[in-house]
Amino acid sequence: MSRSLKKGPFVDAKLLKKLVDKKPATAGVIKTWARRSQVSPEMVGFTFGVHNGKSHIEVLVSEEMVGHRLGEFSPTKKFVRHGGKMQKEMEAKKQQAEIASAKAAKEAPANPKK
Repeated sequence: MSRSLKKGPFVDAKLLKKLVDKKPATAGVIKTWARRSQVSPEMVGFTFGVHNGKSHIEVLVSEEMVGHRLGEFSPTKKFVRHGGKMQKEMEAKKQQAEIASAKAAKEAPANPKK
């Protein structure tokens, strides 16, 4: 559900305080835990270190990000892969194909054209 228009966008007060009297080029990375804060036009050009629960992920704010939340650009979950026997077989075939193509590429330049 969206926020009421009469209330305006939510931006954490501490986060805004960190931006006051700073220029995007000289500010460096601004660390924040305020994932729920919306990106405002004043934030464009700044680099934020948005916390994902484990570490701070650097996010360079651009004009297209205005209106979105900071947390959208710092994923909290890491996709490893789908597992299973079938997946392992497919990866093994793919690796063998890469090795074969590398060998073929290595042998091709060894035979110069006359």
